[in-house]
Amino acid sequence: MEAAWAAFVEFVQVPVEGIEGIEGPEDDGDGFIVEWGVWDRTGNRPALSFGRLLAVNEDDDRQDPYWQPQYWKVGLQACFTDNPAWADLHISGGGNRAFDHAAGKPRADALAAIRRYIVQDPLLSVMWQSVPTDIEVTLDRAG
Repeated sequence: MEAAWAAFVEFVQVPVEGIEGIEGPEDDGDGFIVEWGVWDRTGNRPALSFGRLLAVNEDDDRQDPYWQPQYWKVGLQACFTDNPAWADLHISGGGNRAFDHAAGKPRADALAAIRRYIVQDPLLSVMWQSVPTDIEVTLDRAG
């Protein structure tokens, strides 16, 4: 998981051209999300997921008052075998931490904060130290 996280941290700091979004502190054109849980999509196995969310313009009519960019997610999902240490994950359904920051120091700070959260959380720290049964990297349209 350390190697996957290191690659993710580097990847989310690379600027991407053509990203859409609102200018300013609420900019939602380029962000990241870290999720954990047990879902149907993981075959009901515990999983930890890192994703980068990008908004792109598909050349739609920007004059339309309902125009929205298309959101895409580049994700890495690690699945694990069941372990008594994360039995509560089945009950709670999981959780997430999402951050949308400009590239550079604010994003680096947000990434460091989520990593501290993961390694200090009793449930997630066990998952972090485990070897995944499989890892999947995807590019999908989000939402």
